[in-house]
Amino acid sequence: MLASVVMDMGWSSELEQARIIEEWPGFVGEATAEHTTVTGIRDGVLEIQCDSTTWATELRRLRAEMLTRLLNEYPDSEIRDMRFRAPGAPSWRHGPRVVPGRGPRDTYG
Repeated sequence: MLASVVMDMGWSSELEQARIIEEWPGFVGEATAEHTTVTGIRDGVLEIQCDSTTWATELRRLRAEMLTRLLNEYPDSEIRDMRFRAPGAPSWRHGPRVVPGRGPRDTYG
């Protein structure tokens, strides 16, 4: 009954994406999960924040293998890519919209 409601409402991809986030430590392994956090899924791209540049670089190298496995294990997720972000300078960007220009930094002399 629940499965038919999920299909009728078109929630299968959202539920599959939620499973990915919930099962991330099991998917990548505890050691990798200690250094990574799923920050979101936008436009079919799974975004992962890494706690060091080394981890981000290594996971970018393994991206194709991980994406293939993810597509096999979560076929209804509609994930088509993975992005691994290294820590960096604080971002002034908040929200989905961006105004071009330097933003508040341009007033600092």
